[in-house]
Amino acid sequence: MLAFVIRRLMQAVLVMAVMSGLVFVGLYVVGDPVSMMASAEATDLDRDEIRANFGLDKPLWQQYGIFMSHALQLDFGKSFLTGQSAMGLILERMPATLELAIVSMGLSMLVGVPLGIWAGLRPNAITTRGIMTGSVLGFSLPNFWVGLMLIMVFAVYLGWLPASGRGATRHIGPLDLSVLTLDGWSRLLLPAVTIALAKGALIIRVTRAATREALPMDYIKFARAKGLGWSRILRVHLLKNIMIPIITVGGLEFGQVVAFAVVTETIFAWPGMGKLLLDSIITLDRPVVVAYLILIVFFLVMLNLAVDILYSVLDPRVRLQGAKA
Repeated sequence: MLAFVIRRLMQAVLVMAVMSGLVFVGLYVVGDPVSMMASAEATDLDRDEIRANFGLDKPLWQQYGIFMSHALQLDFGKSFLTGQSAMGLILERMPATLELAIVSMGLSMLVGVPLGIWAGLRPNAITTRGIMTGSVLGFSLPNFWVGLMLIMVFAVYLGWLPASGRGATRHIGPLDLSVLTLDGWSRLLLPAVTIALAKGALIIRVTRAATREALPMDYIKFARAKGLGWSRILRVHLLKNIMIPIITVGGLEFGQVVAFAVVTETIFAWPGMGKLLLDSIITLDRPVVVAYLILIVFFLVMLNLAVDILYSVLDPRVRLQGAKA
């Protein structure tokens, strides 16, 4: 297991190095950030001075070398617009995005897994048809449309929930969390449900397929032959064996929510990393974009590693295969 973890960490370093080069070059050839920072009345001398201050007058390879030497010290430069540390700006927004991702994926798991098991156990029931029809709708409808509809119904017509912002937060160490306040929950609910509808629909379909695949297995038949109750069979035998595909999909979708929640965060004015990324792309704020992408690549690699380790906890055969390899 230790050799496996070390190998994956080495792969993570290689992936981040390649990703940083691709992103840096890609951003270099797109637009001129000086045009965003300089006023309309700025002269050529003023523009040249801005380029010199930010090191944009140097050759591309030299800029990349300076960037990598600073990146090894976890210094990704300063924002072109605010002058603040690029990584500092991202870390300020990270708790909001992680909070949204955890709550939305928690809702999707709490709803999706039981409904998926129910649909797998009773494939011909009327309720199952309703569940699967709902999952198709939830999986097919675009997030921006779902978010706008939720705002129209619950914020505009009914007036039950606010439509934007993060609300009141409470400090826990260096983190500001909105889940610890009632106002924070009221503002978190709509964006979390918007994401959970799509992710929950996918969890339902994965859980149903895994349940249908596990039911004909010998260990289920043997448990039923022993006279065990369905509750024990579901809890001890079925659920444990269908968790690997659920964890796989759940882990991948959690990473996707953290990395690409930009649409939902924009609709609900949620101050997360996705909205910061969108604003930085529009203004060509290269240090923030590069720092964000490298951080997300590292996060996704570590998330996949955590999922692989969790596999070995749920299924001892994974440990045996890793030992043989």
